Amino acid sequence: MQPNRPARTDPRAAAQQARMAASLAGAVDLAAVQARNEAAARAAAAPPPSAAAPAGAPGSAVVDVTEATFQSEVLDRSFQVPVVLDLWAEWCGPCKQLSPVLERLATEGAGSWVLAKVDVDANPALAQGLRVQGIPAVKAVWQGQLVAEFTGAIPEEQARQFVTELVAATSGGAVPGADGEAGEAAEAEDPRLDEAEAALDRGDLAAAEAAYRGILDAEPDHPVAGLALRQVQLFRRAEEAGPDALAAAQAAPDDVTAQTRAADFLLGTGDVDGAFALLLDVVRRTAGEDRDTARKHLVELFDVVGEDDPRVGPARRALMTALF
Repeated sequence: MQPNRPARTDPRAAAQQARMAASLAGAVDLAAVQARNEAAARAAAAPPPSAAAPAGAPGSAVVDVTEATFQSEVLDRSFQVPVVLDLWAEWCGPCKQLSPVLERLATEGAGSWVLAKVDVDANPALAQGLRVQGIPAVKAVWQGQLVAEFTGAIPEEQARQFVTELVAATSGGAVPGADGEAGEAAEAEDPRLDEAEAALDRGDLAAAEAAYRGILDAEPDHPVAGLALRQVQLFRRAEEAGPDALAAAQAAPDDVTAQTRAADFLLGTGDVDGAFALLLDVVRRTAGEDRDTARKHLVELFDVVGEDDPRVGPARRALMTALF
């Protein structure tokens, strides 16, 4: 499994995740993973998006995209932040209503997401490749995959909801590069990880959790310990829930806590699809605080499994469809 935002490469993180990945079954398309890793590496080398950059310039929160720049400004950039494609044309009246709204929201987002504007008349191959049936068309890209879309002009309130739900379901609003040099310094070889890794090797999840907590108490932004702790906590919750969690969830379909416990058990035993499907069902049939609890728990499970897993992309798209 890989970290949710592969902005850096840390051999200790890779080793840690390899240990945890052994508990999650499922084949991976190695060619696809290699291509995604290469895109992530290019994104890591690029400056993060900034609302301060002039609109339309590379690295801006609002950028004009062509067939020549689609790879770098959309696919690669989506490994840093979610990218919203605005597919438009000069002759399109509704486009002239929607585009200024999206541009304003992107500027307000301050680099937490990017608006990529595509003139479909000037870039017909892009429009065809994206299967554009009508404009304005809006499509969201995260980690190189389409995760949500809509067609036609919508009110600003609905557009704001769309981008808010998109950011919440993907990056959580984090702006890449915000941790600066402190984060890079923490990547150095860290002997404090040895205790946690030794506990994992002997199957002592409680000791591993305690070790990772100790690291985070001293260094809250540690680049390895945070994700590792969430992974260990997931497997501890799965052990504590046990097989009875499934029966409890079936007996109380409106009990969100019971549903999240069952999802933890499913994921901890390797049933990734089952865990995702269970929480997606909760999101679809609930509202308010219950829905938000299920959404947050599902996003946490995405993080634990890792974006390179082929099951995460479709589940993210299903989540966006359920939310919007």
